[in-house]
Amino acid sequence: MRIVIFSERETPAELRAQVLALQAQAWPPDAGASAESDAGGGSGPGAGDDWHDPELDPVAMLLVDDAGVVLAGLDLLSKEIRHDGRSFKARGLSRVVTGVAYRGRGYGRRLVAHARETIRLSGADLGIFTCDRELQSFYESAGWQLVPGAVLVGGTPDDPFPSDLFDKVTMAGFFSAAARRHTESFTGARIALHPGLIDRLW
Repeated sequence: MRIVIFSERETPAELRAQVLALQAQAWPPDAGASAESDAGGGSGPGAGDDWHDPELDPVAMLLVDDAGVVLAGLDLLSKEIRHDGRSFKARGLSRVVTGVAYRGRGYGRRLVAHARETIRLSGADLGIFTCDRELQSFYESAGWQLVPGAVLVGGTPDDPFPSDLFDKVTMAGFFSAAARRHTESFTGARIALHPGLIDRLW
């Protein structure tokens, strides 16, 4: 069993097809799944072979067994954000999913913890994303921390898409010295993520 990482558009076709199948299990296209109703850890893909906005430098991270079966997957998105008068290099989790047949074995936790370490080592100031409230303890078990009262504002400045429209909590890891110094400024704050109109909220 191993974790593999690809630039989204360079993910091998056979692995990409498996990931899309897992995502369809979690967010059935006929259920209208989207960023508005995702199952946690960022936006669900909705119908079809959706790609992330290339401006967000999307990366696919997959847990694959020795037979080449994708057990779990997630995407990492990146952008510079402005918060409290400062710039921060931010990365977030999106489309976190474990195959129905493989749940309850710690695979998702292993992948999410690996993503956290990858972000920490990447030079990003922080990792930050939203998840469904009932998944808070899952992400905490993988090393992420709750940011009490924080709201991520997605979309664009002209067409904002705030996470408090839904029953979400904000999770984060503060990695750089600058981010750690200003951790408290994120508590209870509205954080302008603004990833655009393709990925309205990662």
